[in-house]
Amino acid sequence: MNTFSAPPEEPALLALQRATHATLQILAAELVGLDLTASETNALAILADDRGRTISELGAAAGTRPTTLTSVLDRLERRGHITRSAHPGDRRAVIIRLTPSGRAAAGTIRQTLADLETRALAGVPAEAVAGFRTVLRALATVPS
Repeated sequence: MNTFSAPPEEPALLALQRATHATLQILAAELVGLDLTASETNALAILADDRGRTISELGAAAGTRPTTLTSVLDRLERRGHITRSAHPGDRRAVIIRLTPSGRAAAGTIRQTLADLETRALAGVPAEAVAGFRTVLRALATVPS
């Protein structure tokens, strides 16, 4: 358990970055058996709802450019976790879907994320968590 306490005047983005690194380390340790990178874990977690997505949709949900996802999707496809198929309404687009092994991995990832969030936020009031989610949405949509 990390007991480090940042000074209150520390910029929020630095604290967010530190928290992100800490949670990624915990997730990597808890999901070591899946042998996935953080980017692969993120993609599978997004696809866990079993809705097929285009590469553009997946990139938007992950906060990543579609071109960056290509190697991630290549690896997931080689491992048998996803399939790519033609979009029925747009021949230029590709739909990414989970395979049975991808669904199993995605379910494990989602459950691990939920468990970690429950442990991490156990002592935090619901209003504070709601405010934190509001801040995260604002940060995710900051104009460039």
